[in-house]
Order: sequence, then C-alpha cells, then structure tokens
Amino acid sequence: MQDLSSDKPSLLLFCFIGEFKDLPVFAIRKAKKNTMIHCYKNNGYNIVLDVNSGSVHVVDEMVYDMIQLIEPLYEQGIKDADTLTAAALHVGGLKFPEDEVKEAVLEILELAEAQQLFTKDIYENYVDSFKDRQTVVKALCLHIAHDCNLACKYCFAEEGEYHGRRALMSFEVGKKALDFLVANSGNRVNLEVDFFGGEPTLNFDVVKQIVEYGRSLEKTNNKKFRFTLTTNGVLMNDEILEFANKEMGNIVLSIDGRKEVNDRMRPFRGGQGSYDIIVPKFKKVADSRNQMNYYVRGTYTHYNLDFSEDVLHLADLGFEQISVEPVVAQPTDDYAIREEDIPKLKEEYDKLAVEMLKRKKEGRPFNFFHFMIDLQGGPCVAKRLSGCGSGCEYLAVTPWGDFYPCHQFVGNEAFLMGNVDDGIVRDDIRYEFKQCNVYAKEKCRKCFAKFYCSGGCAANSYNFHGKITDVYEVGCELQRKRIECAIMMKAAEAEFTEN
Repeated sequence: MQDLSSDKPSLLLFCFIGEFKDLPVFAIRKAKKNTMIHCYKNNGYNIVLDVNSGSVHVVDEMVYDMIQLIEPLYEQGIKDADTLTAAALHVGGLKFPEDEVKEAVLEILELAEAQQLFTKDIYENYVDSFKDRQTVVKALCLHIAHDCNLACKYCFAEEGEYHGRRALMSFEVGKKALDFLVANSGNRVNLEVDFFGGEPTLNFDVVKQIVEYGRSLEKTNNKKFRFTLTTNGVLMNDEILEFANKEMGNIVLSIDGRKEVNDRMRPFRGGQGSYDIIVPKFKKVADSRNQMNYYVRGTYTHYNLDFSEDVLHLADLGFEQISVEPVVAQPTDDYAIREEDIPKLKEEYDKLAVEMLKRKKEGRPFNFFHFMIDLQGGPCVAKRLSGCGSGCEYLAVTPWGDFYPCHQFVGNEAFLMGNVDDGIVRDDIRYEFKQCNVYAKEKCRKCFAKFYCSGGCAANSYNFHGKITDVYEVGCELQRKRIECAIMMKAAEAEFTEN
C-alpha cells in the first residue's frame, strides 16, 4: 500500500464491479448521468466509495477534498484537467502546489475513464425488466414448531405462537412443502430449507423425516438441498448434534452475549436464565464443526447499548462466527432502540471494528456477520436490487402448510399467499413483492448503502409504515454505519497485509 500520509496523491483501489457485467446493453446505453460518491473518514482513513461501480478508494487529504469538488463539475460534463485544476485551486480553495493538484486531477480522471469513479447509474434502467422476471422459488422457511421452551421478551413470534395457536408441523405438510419447492424452483439446482420456530428441536423427529425425504428427491430432480437449523440450544444433545453435523449446512445458535444480558431477555417461562445451560452446548457445536458453518446469533436492546462487549464476550468464549443485531421493536417497548441511542451504537461499531483489527493482527481473529463484505465479488445485481427475495424466491410455511412472504409476516392474514395443497393463490401479493426494490423506495434512491442492504427488510418497513416500500429508519442508520466500518476494515487489512 502507498503511504497514506504522503503529500502526494495516494489512491488505493478495491473493486467489485465484475458482478454487474451481465446487465442488458440497453440499460447501459440509456444510463442517466447521475453519479454518486460517498466520502467519509474512519479510524484515520479517508475513504471514497463510488456507489454505482462499487469501487473503493483510500486517499490522502488533498484527494479526499478534491474528489468532492470535482464530482458535480464532472457530472456537468467538465472533464478538462486544466479547468478542473483551476476550479479546485481557485473555487475550492485547495492550499496545495498547482502541479500536485493537476497530477491528482489527472489520476482522478483516469479512474473516471476506467469506470471506477463518477460512474453512472445503469441499474435503474435494468430494474423494469428485472421486475418482470420469472418467479423461481429457491428457499423455504419451515416453521417446524409453533412452540418454544423459552419466553424471550423481544420475540416477534410470541413465544412461538405467531399470533395464533401452538402447533407442530407434520411430516406430511413438510413433504408437500418440499414437493412445492422442487416443482417451483425452475432450473435452479441449489435449494435452501431453514428449520425454524418457535424451537425446531421440539419437533426434531419430523425434522429428520423431512431431511430424509429431501435427500430422496435430489438425484431424480437434479436438486441439492442445503438445510439450516435455528435453535436456542436448550434441547441440544449428542443425537441432535450428530444429525445436524451430518445434514445441516449451517446451524444458527441463539444467545445474546454476557450472562446478565442473555438471561434478562432470554429466560425460561419460569423466569430462570438460559445462559448456563446453552453455553457449554454451543461451544461443543462450534468446535464439532471446526468453527465453520455455524454462527451464534444475538440481539441487543436498549438495555445493552454497549453491545460490543457482548460480541467480544462471545469471541472470548471461543466462538469465531458471531452475529449480534439490533432489536426491532415498537417505540412503546421498554427495550426498543431509540433515536437518541444511535450515536452511542455507532461508537460501539467503531470500537468493535478497531478491536477486531487488533485481534486479527494478534492472530486471534473472528468474524462478525455485519462486517463481512466482499469488495471484489459479492451478490449478483439482482440480489443487490431486491434483497432476500421474500414473497417471491423465499417463502415461510406454517405448521399447517400456509405460505407467507417470510417468517415475520406469519400470522398476518393479509399476507396469506396460499398453502401446500393449492400452491400460491394470491399472485397479487407475490407481484407486490416482485416490484419491491431499491428504486421503488424513495428513501433508498440516494442512499450510498442501497447496493449493500438492498433496501432493507420489507417486514420492518411494513410494521413501521404500513407498506413494504418504505424503510425502517433506525435500522438504516445502523446499517450505514456497519457498511462504513466494514469497508474501513478492508482498507486496514490490506495495509497491514502489504506491510
């Protein structure tokens, strides 16, 4: 890496523009001249993100200021180096020698010519054809148990009941769900099935039957199932672990962090905490999977705004795959994240990022789910535009076989799409979700994070605004901060790898 403290222009470039190369030619030809850059400073780095190409530049102070001065001029069609140099010196007031400013201008123009800076938005023209794409279902969330042995205070599933009744999925319903998935997956080979609840291990015999049936479908239908189990761990034992390690591509282990934090929000129905029971079991799961293909997943609330301590606590316990996410709750809930909490939470993400870099240098790294970002590949353009595919490519299935757009809509009859016997009978709901993308959301259009978060969660939008084409503002603020930290970490890792 070049010396970022030098007086000379210093650009470090990361790119992940290759995934966009398959866009239709008409989209490129009709592209509007609307560039978008995002400039920010973090942990001593001056970072410039070219939103439309995905290129990331780490620059010195002069170039950092100059890019922001040049962008509006470049968008107006002013691309002459002498003119831009004069503008930077006399209009922008940069206090640097003219020859150095011009050298930096020439380098900036080279990046622009290479489509790595000041690039046009070519995706809005693509989105019309994207919205009319053929619907292919690739994933199901099977609510194997609408019941739970814990009473988590923030649970959107109401202790597993989902605004309805306690129930366990039968093998027959699960079998029909997999048949539906195979029949509606088109040419897609890799299919995903999540065992969800409530608590899936309350119905583990049926889990095993469904997995066995899925495996029997693979060869004859040219499909490959990837199963995932989400569990609170209370019933985890050697038998379940052996089966999960054989058949589950991923295991999600629910724990909130420090003992006092976890036990406050994740107690048994009698009020006693779950931490002491689940930690030894989770450590065994993680070690048995060689610290891969699992993650411990926690939720932080207004009561533990110092959540970075919970992440580090989990890392100190030996977990290397960690996700701790903000609770999504109504403002009337005492544990809800509030607007005034956001500055503190942003500081926590900064603190966590710096500590993770330190630990990586020391040879004891761990992954934090929300800082995992691929700057050279990443999701395809379709996923960047539309996100998880809920209501189209991804559906939730209740114990009695009803289809909903995702697990967070289960129980809301307005979003009941069909069932395993009749298939999808509400094409209007599916069409509504197919139209949902970053360009359908006004608040996303000028947000630098739109191609990373893909517009955020449709369920959160609906729950806070009554429609799926809005956004959950608290979540957006925190998502933007996580992306900034993740990009900074890539820059820092490149620096100490090269040094």
